[in-house]
Amino acid sequence: MNGKASNLNRADRTRKVILRAAIREFSRNGLAGARTDAIAESAKVNKALLYYYFKSKSGLYAAALEEASAAVVERALAVLDPARSAGDRLLRTALNHFDRILTQRDFQSLMQQEMVRLRRGQSESVPLLAKQVFKPLLEKLQEVVHEGIETGELCPVDWLQVVYSALGANVFYFLTAPMMRLTLSFDPLEDAAIESRRKSAVQFLGNALFVDRAHGASLAKRVLADMPMPKAGNARVWRKFV
Repeated sequence: MNGKASNLNRADRTRKVILRAAIREFSRNGLAGARTDAIAESAKVNKALLYYYFKSKSGLYAAALEEASAAVVERALAVLDPARSAGDRLLRTALNHFDRILTQRDFQSLMQQEMVRLRRGQSESVPLLAKQVFKPLLEKLQEVVHEGIETGELCPVDWLQVVYSALGANVFYFLTAPMMRLTLSFDPLEDAAIESRRKSAVQFLGNALFVDRAHGASLAKRVLADMPMPKAGNARVWRKFV
C-alpha cells in the first residue's frame, strides 16, 4: 500500500470515528444542545478535525444523520432478498423494523428530533433523506406487496395499508409504552413482554395478510426462528429512552 492510499484509509477511519461519536452526542442532546468539544473528546481527536472534515457543526450533524440512516436502510434492504417469496420478505421487514426500534435508539432519537424540526420548517436533512434513502426503500416494499398479490401469496389489499400495518404497529407499541405501563397488568418494556409482542406481531401478519393462512403461519414461525430476539437487556435501556 502506497503512502497516499494509507493516508486516505486513515482519513476515512478518522471520519468514521468522528461520525460515531457525533451520532451519540446529537442523539442525546439534539443539534442545539450537542457540544463539539464532547464529540472531539469522545472520538479522541483534535476539535479542529471536526471542522476540517465537516466544515461546521450543522454539517457534522447532517453527515451524522445521513450515516445513521444509511446503516439502517442497508440492513432493511438486506432482508429483501429476492430469492425469498414476497410474503417471506414482508415478514422479515416487519421483524427487522421492530428490532431496529428496539436496538437502534440513537437513530430513533435523531429521527424523532428531526420530525419535530420538520414540522417547524427547520429541517433541511429530512427532505433529502426522504428522497435519497427512504423513498427507494418504500418503493421496494411496494414492489414486494404487489408481487405477493400477483403470485397469489398475499391478499389483494392496498399496499400502503400493508406497510402502515406492518411497520406502524411497531412504532405505536414503543411510543405508547409509558402510558400502557399504567393501564396494563404488566410492563410492556420488560424483556419478556417485548419478546412476546415481537412474536405476536409477526404471527398476526402471517394470519392476516396471506391467502393461505396455514402457509402464512408456517412462514411466520420460520422467520422468527431465522431472526432470533436481540440480546436481553434492551428493555432497561428503553426505559431511560422513553
